[in-house]
Amino acid sequence: MRKTLLNIYVRFQGLKDGEEGQDLVEYMLLVALIALVCISGVSKVAGGVNALFTHISSSLA
Repeated sequence: MRKTLLNIYVRFQGLKDGEEGQDLVEYMLLVALIALVCISGVSKVAGGVNALFTHISSSLA
């Protein structure tokens, strides 16, 4: 019984000191930032394309 409790204690100490999940969180934040930049860029490009087609349409009319 005592050996089992000691093994559980050692495993929890290893989890407490581990940094395995930290990389995953950092990559997730980086991907979220890239996604926000892409969405912002696409919306600006879409506005520019819309203005260009509006200009072309008015020129043809």
